[in-house]
Amino acid sequence: MWHQLFRAARDEIGVLAYAGLFLAEDMGIMRVLAQRARAGVAVRILLGDPDGACVAERGSDEGVGESMAAKIRNALVHYRALREVAGVDIRLHDTVLYNSVYRADDDLLINPHAYGIAAAHAPVLHLRRTEDGDMASTHLESFERVWACSSSV
Repeated sequence: MWHQLFRAARDEIGVLAYAGLFLAEDMGIMRVLAQRARAGVAVRILLGDPDGACVAERGSDEGVGESMAAKIRNALVHYRALREVAGVDIRLHDTVLYNSVYRADDDLLINPHAYGIAAAHAPVLHLRRTEDGDMASTHLESFERVWACSSSV
């Protein structure tokens, strides 16, 4: 599903997560992100600041402590190759995430976060933006708010 989502993007790909390590470790996904960026698709990746208070709290909430920050640092190592690709922008945020957001144009995969549950064990919802003000638009607005307060890697 992730490959299909990102391959279909024509204008924009967005990732908003704390670590999203499963994406960074998938060489096929990494190739798709690079290919889409080279084809003119804007790729924006937002990961949690491994030194931030929100990541520390999420690690504590999930009972994994410092490993949450370690996952982000690991993902950043994997994303290093993408940082050299024009059209890819990777940033860090220190915000509370209620959902992880994975976007390809108007199609979104939303991973709601549940207290004490690792994101990988929570459900994923598929939404499609059909008009302003719909459920997908709400998640896209949230992405933009986090982007606005993020910092470059």
